Amino acid sequence: MLSIWRDFLVAAVGALRKPDEHALAEERRRAVERLADTTIREARRDEPEGT
Repeated sequence: MLSIWRDFLVAAVGALRKPDEHALAEERRRAVERLADTTIREARRDEPEGT
């Protein structure tokens, strides 16, 4: 009987601690956009004048 309660508690805590997959995907997308913007800005800054 104790193992049933232990398994239940482990599952409950695991469900509460599970990260929000949608929020993580959104944060990754924003990080990639920021990286792309920074890379483009640096490339334009380093570009020789007149090209």
